[in-house]
Amino acid sequence: MNLKIKYRESFRPFAPTVLWDRVSDYFELDRESPYMLLVAPVREERRLQPPPEMAEADDDDMLPIVNAARSDVPAVTHVDYSARVQTVHPEDKPDFYAVVKAFESLTGCAVVVNTSFNVRGEPIVCSPKDAYACFMRTEIDLLVMEDCLLWKSEQPQFSDQEDWKVRYELD
Repeated sequence: MNLKIKYRESFRPFAPTVLWDRVSDYFELDRESPYMLLVAPVREERRLQPPPEMAEADDDDMLPIVNAARSDVPAVTHVDYSARVQTVHPEDKPDFYAVVKAFESLTGCAVVVNTSFNVRGEPIVCSPKDAYACFMRTEIDLLVMEDCLLWKSEQPQFSDQEDWKVRYELD
């Protein structure tokens, strides 16, 4: 996601969203964190042993260390085994809770990756027009807005924002 969507450095972790009643199964955290304000360590039993290439890395190439999986939820585990946790509760956000719950039913994992909808150096998406432009300029395959699903492979050629504005006349 860092390389194909966010266009940022590989060492930047993503935040986890976890079902509120499963947070302690993944993180050393015993309370809800609905606003991503709390950083917590990944539980010890979920951590992975450092791979041999980490010990062999030299000072000129830190990528083996940065890119090494550190837990069984690797995309959301920072190099120090921490994560900026967001919990989701069905009373607060029933739609999002249902998505994470469905993911858990399919995979057995109650954690999904959470990140802002923008690319490096750009402001966060705040309109359907922004969302579509960001979607078309990255390697995102599917855009979901409300009950609308847009597959990249089914979209017309996208050249620039002015082309989009003229074609769809949305602001």
